[in-house]
Order: sequence, then C-alpha cells, then structure tokens
Amino acid sequence: MARDMIGSGSTAGRRSVWQAMLRGVLLKCPSCGKGSLFQRYLKVASACPACGEELHHHRADDAPAYFTIVIVGHIVIAAVLAVEKAFHPSMLVHLVLWVPLTLGMSLWLLPRVKGALVGLQWALRMHGFGAAADAPLSGPAAD
Repeated sequence: MARDMIGSGSTAGRRSVWQAMLRGVLLKCPSCGKGSLFQRYLKVASACPACGEELHHHRADDAPAYFTIVIVGHIVIAAVLAVEKAFHPSMLVHLVLWVPLTLGMSLWLLPRVKGALVGLQWALRMHGFGAAADAPLSGPAAD
C-alpha cells in the first residue's frame, strides 16, 4: 500500500500516484476527480472548475504523443501482421483497415495519456504542483 503513495514530505500530505493517473485517464481533475481536466481537446484547464486546484503547472510537452505512438504502434503492427499472415489481403484492404484504426485510436488515446501524465506530475508535486517540492536548491548541493 505504501508503494502507491508518493509524497514530498511536506505538510500537505501524500498523494496517490495511481489514483491521480486514473483520474487523468478519465479526463478528470487529479485532485478531486470531479472537475474536467481539459477545457478543449488537449488544452488543460487553468484550474479545476470543481475544486479550484491549479492545473496550469503541467509540463507534458511531447511525452503524450510519444507514448501514444508507442501504444498504438504496438497494437496496430501486431494486428497488421496477424491479418496478413491469416488472410493475405490486398494492400487496399490494409489501407482501408489500418489508416482509420490508427487515426481513431491515436485521437482517442492522446488526451487520456496526457491526462495520466498531468495526474502523475500532480501526484509527484512536479513543476509547481507542490511549492515545497519545487523550492530551488541552495548550498553545496546546488553547485
């Protein structure tokens, strides 16, 4: 049980990594699980409309796209190889099957992966989600 609870040691308490990531996958606020995480398709809301948690701190950058490509690529390539081996369809059939499937899976999965990454950052108090965790280092360790 202690393994899925990560905290910075601050007085704010511990945050569950798995719960925050699951809420992100469900496109909900990692803090309360009620408010919407996104205000548009991939635009993270500045703050949760339900609990007021500030969400603008996230730094997902290109990671959601990379993870989405890896996940969709593994699924689609395995399916392409299985269909080719079993049925030997023409290239047109492959084109009609795999292009829409790849696009659809990518568009569906991308916001969920981004939500999970924002949830992970929130739970680990990264990039301003926990002020104490982001305090600049001083002294010999900073040199």
